[in-house]
Order: sequence, then C-alpha cells, then structure tokens
Amino acid sequence: MFDPTIYDNLKVAIENYIYDLDNLDERIHVTHRRDQLDMASMSRVFTLQFCLREKAGITAELVLKSALEDTAAEILETPGSQPGCGLELRFALVTTKQPELLCPDIQAIMQEYWPSQRTLQRIHYTFGETPASFNVASSVYFDRKVNEDQMQDMPELCHHMLHVLHRLGIMEK
Repeated sequence: MFDPTIYDNLKVAIENYIYDLDNLDERIHVTHRRDQLDMASMSRVFTLQFCLREKAGITAELVLKSALEDTAAEILETPGSQPGCGLELRFALVTTKQPELLCPDIQAIMQEYWPSQRTLQRIHYTFGETPASFNVASSVYFDRKVNEDQMQDMPELCHHMLHVLHRLGIMEK
C-alpha cells in the first residue's frame, strides 16, 4: 500500500483548501495547476495559481517543492535527517506604468505578512518596445523546510495570500 510523503500530504491539504475557496466560497478562481515529477532529478513541484474573482489581472501562486534527498530521507527514515518541502509564494501584477513607485509599496506589503522571509521582485518588459507598462512579479521564499507540523498553518497562509491579492488590487488602480 502507498504511504503518502510529506509532499503528498501538504499538497492535498493546500489543494483542498484552495479549491474550497474557489468552488464553495467563490472568492477566487484557480487559473493554473501543475503537478510535475522531474524524472531526471526525481524532484516534484506542485503549483497552484489563482486570482480574486473581482480582480483577474493579479495572480497568486503557491509552489511546493520536494527534492530526491528529502523524499529518500523520509522513506528510508534516515537518522538525523529532517525531511520537508520547499515553499514559495509568487504574486504577479499584469501592468503598471511606474514600477519604481509601486515596488517599495509591494515590498512593504510582503514584509508585513511575511517579515522573516526572503522576498524578491522582478520587473519585466518586452525588449525593443517602448515600455508603456511593466509587469511586476514578487516572490516570497521560505528558506526553511515545511512539513506536516505546519499543516495547521496552511489556511492562514492562504488567507494571507488573499489579503495580499486584495491590497495589490487596490494599489494597481
């Protein structure tokens, strides 16, 4: 019989909670889902992207990653190991005309919700075109592994993501 790993358990919990926000609560739309197994590195990545129903131009994406080392340590019950998963949150604003004014505010929002996590912002535009608007992406990296001990934190994490989406939507106007 199949014994689910930390990755499987977290993935199912996150997926169930986010799909409930979409189907039952009707607060969000799930816009993309990916569950990938990389056979070359034996790593797994689960991504679930969503937006607020009233503001489709801004998306949030939760990324859960598991490396071979963590899966092997868990299955083999390696003494002294602490298996877990990587977690990253991504937010994307479709367009803004003045990223230099908007990015400090975005950074402040991310730090308000995840003060001890590393954040990174990227500004994108199409080379060769005079940029009338820029795409801004912000990522929050959890530099420690997550495991089933953080299972009860997943609903709060998702609600923080909804609050950030709402605040980013207000800023974009």
